Amino acid sequence: MGNREMTPANWAIKGELFLNCSCELFCPCVVSLGAHPPTEGHCHAWMAIAIDEGNFEGEDLSGLNVGLLVDIPGRMGEGNWRVGAYVDERASEAAYNGLLQIFSGAAGGTTGLFTMLVSEIIGAERAPVEIIRDGKKRSIKIGRKISGEIEMIDGAQPDHPVMISNSKYWMGPDIIAAVGVKSKVRDYGRVWDFGGKSAEICPIDWKGAA
Repeated sequence: MGNREMTPANWAIKGELFLNCSCELFCPCVVSLGAHPPTEGHCHAWMAIAIDEGNFEGEDLSGLNVGLLVDIPGRMGEGNWRVGAYVDERASEAAYNGLLQIFSGAAGGTTGLFTMLVSEIIGAERAPVEIIRDGKKRSIKIGRKISGEIEMIDGAQPDHPVMISNSKYWMGPDIIAAVGVKSKVRDYGRVWDFGGKSAEICPIDWKGAA
């Protein structure tokens, strides 16, 4: 995956992305759009993508889950991301390849940004990516490699989460603020714990450029 040429593809994903990172509450990247340094100087994170509806060049992606391990050395917007990808073991060969193209940025469109930000795909594999979305809680489990649970932060109105809306953040305009409950990553030589750290939940509606 050295030189990733962007080949615009016909694809679309609707669903939800949620993550837990190493920043203290709340991650400054959401408002600074990646220009402000992470609170720890670097950003370590896992990301979970639950695809409710999706397709890639005619191949159905609906119902599939994707997990990402993300290691960013400095400001999110400066790039040099190192990413490990875990693709739902239920994915067909065409769906697996399509999802890797989308999340490496090679497929262009909404995630074409990844082409500029991701410097290295450190690994990609099929895995049992379990995602649970239950009320204010979200969780991801990928074997013994990633085990994360986050929870929305209570706001002034109990039925309305704390959120940033109408932002130009790369994931989507509406970001719900959350916090890591139990959150551990152990893979690719990384051993991370994001309990008590910043987390985000974001509805996504991404499309290809073709």
